[in-house]
Amino acid sequence: MNKIIHLFLLIVLSTQVFGQNGKQQYKVAIIGFYNLENLFDTINNPAINDEEWLPSGIRNYNTKIYEDKLTKLATVISQMGVDKNPDGPAILGVAEIENDTVLRDLAAHALLKRQNYSFVHYNSRDVRGIDVGLFYNPKYFVPEQSDKLFVQLPGGSKDANFTRDILWVKGKLDGEDIHIYVNHWPSRVGGEERSRPAREAAAGVAKKHIDSITRLDPMAKIILMGDLNDDPVNTSVAVVLNARGKQKEVMKGGLFNPWTDMYKSGVGTLAYQDSWNLFDQIIVSYPWLNKNQSGFFYFQPYIFSREFMKENLGRYKGYPMRTWDGNSYRGGYSDHFPTYLVMLKKAN
Repeated sequence: MNKIIHLFLLIVLSTQVFGQNGKQQYKVAIIGFYNLENLFDTINNPAINDEEWLPSGIRNYNTKIYEDKLTKLATVISQMGVDKNPDGPAILGVAEIENDTVLRDLAAHALLKRQNYSFVHYNSRDVRGIDVGLFYNPKYFVPEQSDKLFVQLPGGSKDANFTRDILWVKGKLDGEDIHIYVNHWPSRVGGEERSRPAREAAAGVAKKHIDSITRLDPMAKIILMGDLNDDPVNTSVAVVLNARGKQKEVMKGGLFNPWTDMYKSGVGTLAYQDSWNLFDQIIVSYPWLNKNQSGFFYFQPYIFSREFMKENLGRYKGYPMRTWDGNSYRGGYSDHFPTYLVMLKKAN
């Protein structure tokens, strides 16, 4: 895909637009998602069960590890998409974060200061005490409204009573109204089949909210992103969301999933028992697909997976280098590779 972009377009770093030989130039917006794998601070929070993430816990978690983890994550984020736009992600959804403290610390890291990231976050009632959040670069995106969407778990689908809320943010991307949904659907712990109704319930909450918007405005620009704990072909995504893998199959009010063909070809964002899953998806609504418009349009999907982010030895060689090996600090980045979309907009 890099070859396609370089043949078609040339990055002009000084203006953050694509152009070639005086032909049409394009502004570039990078829209990303990253599961940060248990980004906890070291302070005890009586409201959640965070004992294992304290210096007195079984992981011997401490400030040195926390700061190293922040540096590892900032290293990845600071390099995402910079070959397309030197500012990196304009919008970055994140999962597995404890609170706004860790978001603030990550945004303030020296490697990310240039992006001047702000964020949107709400606490949810997840049993593990983890939430989702949204980083944004104010140069590109200005939030106007936001809310958390509660997901009611079906009885018997999970041992826990609560999961992560879905974060909805409405705002302006370079002056254009867009809606963003950041998700971290219930995990497969307890078995894929048993837990399936929980993910379908989360998908249903997102779809109901999306439908409430598209009924009023069928041309609303919507982005649904997150660790869905399901692949593009699973029922929660392909049926409940009705996210299609072919652009020509997407009708007004519908959703396009850029990751379906990639998943079917064997590519993924996390690996388990010698097989790849592609849980980390960014799905877009129909209006993003029109390339002949004045606003941003969808161009290309990417999984960001540099060699330094991968296991380099043993049976797990090539897998994402995770932060923890059991209760021992592995010093990796995350057990998920991040994903991002390149959006283009014709520049005057």
